[in-house]
Amino acid sequence: MDLGIKGKVALVIASSRGLGQAMAVSLAREGVKVAVTGRNPEGLQKSVEMIEAAGSQALALNWDLSDHSVIDALITKVETELGPIDILINNTGGPPPTPAAGQDPALWTKSFNDMVLSLISITDRVLPGMRERKWGRVITSTTSGAIAPIKNLAISNTLRAALLAWSKTLATEVAADGITVNIIMPGRVSTDRLRQLDEARAKREQTSYEEVVKASLRQIPMGRYGDPTEYGDAAAFLASQNASFITGTVTRIDGGQIQAI
Repeated sequence: MDLGIKGKVALVIASSRGLGQAMAVSLAREGVKVAVTGRNPEGLQKSVEMIEAAGSQALALNWDLSDHSVIDALITKVETELGPIDILINNTGGPPPTPAAGQDPALWTKSFNDMVLSLISITDRVLPGMRERKWGRVITSTTSGAIAPIKNLAISNTLRAALLAWSKTLATEVAADGITVNIIMPGRVSTDRLRQLDEARAKREQTSYEEVVKASLRQIPMGRYGDPTEYGDAAAFLASQNASFITGTVTRIDGGQIQAI
């Protein structure tokens, strides 16, 4: 299927590994020029190589999301080297596992700054150009914990739920300008982050990593973890011309795990 986005420009935040990298590569396979960001030079280089192997053009940006002062300069660099940004994939790493009670307010503030305010600020920077061109895609990757809170991930559950409300509100404001705004939500997709969480759970519950995985698989109707490419391809479809009438939605890529309606 031709998704109708060949030649478009995408900015994929936090894309030096994991789901961000998978989304960047899926877009590249559709002929999208992709700017990738992160703080790990080796990971960024790997993303560039994967994008180029897919037949598209890449730009790597060393980008610390906690520093909002660099947003304008880095986006200007993308616009200069690749072109105006048509597709924005908002993505961040996760905060440390924590319970809800008793957390230092400074940790809440830092996490909000890095995971929420940074993405809102980046989106605000690219929206005027999208509106002027009457075409744009804003896709924000969150977590299933935003609608079905995950034990010991209180900060992630809370702040990513805020992104759902922001995205839904924004979708109504820009729809008439040809811009769609959607959320994608992973279930248990095989990434380094998921392995770290499973290992942390095993340690916390004094069991083995293998037993944690078995317990998780029993909760997934498909009986397996997702492949990052499956997640990336879902994002590419929502970025496509084919998805031009889909906005304000939450799309779960979870193998049927989340039971909430």
